Amino acid sequence: MAATARTQGATPDGSTIDPAEVARFEGIAKTWWDPKGPMAVLHKFNPVRLAFIRDLACARFGRDPKTMRALEGLTLVDIGCGGGVLSEPLARLGAQVTGLDPAPTNVAVARAHAEASGLAVDYRQETIEALVAEGARFDIVLAMEVVEHVADVEAFVAACCAAVKPGGLLVMATLNRTLKSYALAIVGAEYVLRWLPRGTHDWEKFVTPDELGAAIERSGLELGESTGVVYNPFSDRWSVARDMDVNYMQVAYRQV
Repeated sequence: MAATARTQGATPDGSTIDPAEVARFEGIAKTWWDPKGPMAVLHKFNPVRLAFIRDLACARFGRDPKTMRALEGLTLVDIGCGGGVLSEPLARLGAQVTGLDPAPTNVAVARAHAEASGLAVDYRQETIEALVAEGARFDIVLAMEVVEHVADVEAFVAACCAAVKPGGLLVMATLNRTLKSYALAIVGAEYVLRWLPRGTHDWEKFVTPDELGAAIERSGLELGESTGVVYNPFSDRWSVARDMDVNYMQVAYRQV
């Protein structure tokens, strides 16, 4: 792959966090668990990515995806966890989940919801770069719908890859930079259907599969499967598909 991931530059302390993006999500943080609020589309999308991660992890670590605690004992970090919409069901599957988010209200909402649900999730207002610097490593590293919001794609991907244990896996989900994604993810989702607040996404920060894959390979991981995620307006459902023109997920592995 010859493409290079698009970057805007990390902050002086090495963080890839974009303060403007943090402020944007901080403004809607208290709505994370409202299935009819600004995060409604995420709640519909969540079962698809949860099943994908579960089945992928079970195949990698020799688990039975049909069991209630299929991820028992596996360490997992959910980068950009928001209010914990994905972290919580992964914890219910038995994973030891660490949720990271730079927005303080997101972390507060996530902690309160997990406590009320009787779940032990380690939520932190911290960056993946900081955890990697401390020596933290995980069996499963997730960066779902985060890449398109960071200040430096290359540095962020490198930190995510560094957090993967030998034998572990990385799953990243993001938006492709195509005319179709501009029409559907921005014009359609933000202005026509109003699924998301206007300004949630910047098309210039979308990352193509080639760019993301190249950044992952430069960071020492082996690329695995990739898949698109599409919305069917007739059934009002999301599903995995070959079409990666808009939403897609990329998997990578660190060999033992």
